[in-house]
Amino acid sequence: MAKYIFVTGGVTSSLGKGIIAASLAKLLQARGLRVTIQKFDPYINVDPGTLNPYEHGECFVTEDGAETDLDLGHYERFLNIFTTQANNVTTGRIYQTVINKEREGAYLGKTVQVVPHITDEIKRRMQLLGQGGEYDVVITEIGGTVGDIESLPFVEAVRQLQWELPEEDSVVVHLTLIPYLKAAKELKTKPTQHSVKMLSQEGVHPDIIVCRTEKPLGPELRRKIALFCNVKQEAVIEAADAPTIYEVPILMMMEGLDTIVLKKMNITGYGEPEMTKWKAFLDKLKYPKGKVNIGLIGKYIELQDAYKSILESFIHAGAMNECKVEITNVHSEFITQDNVSEKLAGLDGLLVAPGFGHRGVEGKIVAVQYARENGLPFFGICLGMQMAVIEFARNVLGLTTAHSTEMDPDTKEPVIDLMEEQKKVTAKGGTMRLGSYPCTLKTGSLAESIYGVSSITERHRHRWEFNNKYLEQFEKAGMIASGKNPGTGLVEIVEIPNHPFFIGVQYHPELKSTVENPQPVFVHFVKAAKAYADKKMETRSAVLKGEMI
Repeated sequence: MAKYIFVTGGVTSSLGKGIIAASLAKLLQARGLRVTIQKFDPYINVDPGTLNPYEHGECFVTEDGAETDLDLGHYERFLNIFTTQANNVTTGRIYQTVINKEREGAYLGKTVQVVPHITDEIKRRMQLLGQGGEYDVVITEIGGTVGDIESLPFVEAVRQLQWELPEEDSVVVHLTLIPYLKAAKELKTKPTQHSVKMLSQEGVHPDIIVCRTEKPLGPELRRKIALFCNVKQEAVIEAADAPTIYEVPILMMMEGLDTIVLKKMNITGYGEPEMTKWKAFLDKLKYPKGKVNIGLIGKYIELQDAYKSILESFIHAGAMNECKVEITNVHSEFITQDNVSEKLAGLDGLLVAPGFGHRGVEGKIVAVQYARENGLPFFGICLGMQMAVIEFARNVLGLTTAHSTEMDPDTKEPVIDLMEEQKKVTAKGGTMRLGSYPCTLKTGSLAESIYGVSSITERHRHRWEFNNKYLEQFEKAGMIASGKNPGTGLVEIVEIPNHPFFIGVQYHPELKSTVENPQPVFVHFVKAAKAYADKKMETRSAVLKGEMI
């Protein structure tokens, strides 16, 4: 049977429970333990699939087609493993299951209550991944902040599991904030004391306290936290602000977080963490040999979490190319034909991001046209690929009314149309084309050279597709379909062979990029942007030399 680690948060949200959970998991995995992480979210939505990105950040899609919390992306990127539907559970999913059972008569006429029925279902889900013998340790991150009404059933479930499991089979890690008051020039432990007190009042006592802080915690402060929160001083862990999330596992290793966990769980026989590859990645990340400026065209740029996996993929690809990738956010709503050259000036590459709805679409199309006509390396993802198709149809094929039926249901030239199986769908949640699908790559294409194989699988999240009625016209004019689904013929990749780098993909490649396996399209896109930047520099140097002569 697996052992269980529960990660809770106090004082405030957004402290980084997911990063701490993923970092601890990475250290345990690096010692040779089989580890997985799951996230329990307190909101009543069944999943984040119907949530606006401004509400919840990006929706991360797993291999098996589950729409999940973005923290699962961190889990996969750190551990280099796939997560599934079972790794993300919401209050909505818990209540839906219990209510369905009640309707079926499974409770034999009993009054259905939060305790025991809701908490029993939470406990069942918490232990689900640990019962198959696949994992030695299951880490469960409890969303929200201790004291929230929504989190109470989850905290109660943890209390019950602590009572039911052998003492050495469960550990609670509580993440809190130690604020620094500039006026007093000191760190304050009182919020942490109150947070631990509140958690203890709910019946759960933390074994380890991880303290987010801007300033170093001295021995006196650690002793004070340990004394007032009733934990050993060695169990007070400093989590200082780091330049990158990928340094956190190393910081946690230096603090001995994994060591204290192993000690409390009585896990022996495992050596020190093997972090050689991770440290090599960090060296490349911290000491780049070059720099590129990539323009990210989207409509949710005010919230960086909306494009979290894309931004992390650029970090992985940048390290692979020993190059720092600087992102310039450009809001698609404010791009026009008159200002596009000004908005995109100085870029070495352009990525048009995914999204839904008509807002900002015309700006994306104008940006694609600029990249295509000026030889600027271009990468379009999902909606970004569809915008490239529409732009090409309008400005190369002469189909001036070309559009997607998502934005213009009455368009006379529907080059992007609703997928056949989606036309009868009315419910929104969990009904898109979701999860991993195969794709066959065209021999001799850019896509094949990027992946180095003839067949791939990538994750999807969409309802609209390339309209194959127009495929022959596109290919004759110079935009080819270099990747197709072998079963349905659905166009998955388009590219323009006579362009330095122009590729659009219907799937979401960013969802599979990890520290150990950077996503190939991102790697080659950054490489192309680097070549573009170098060429600009050479041209500039030649001009300057000419002026000096």
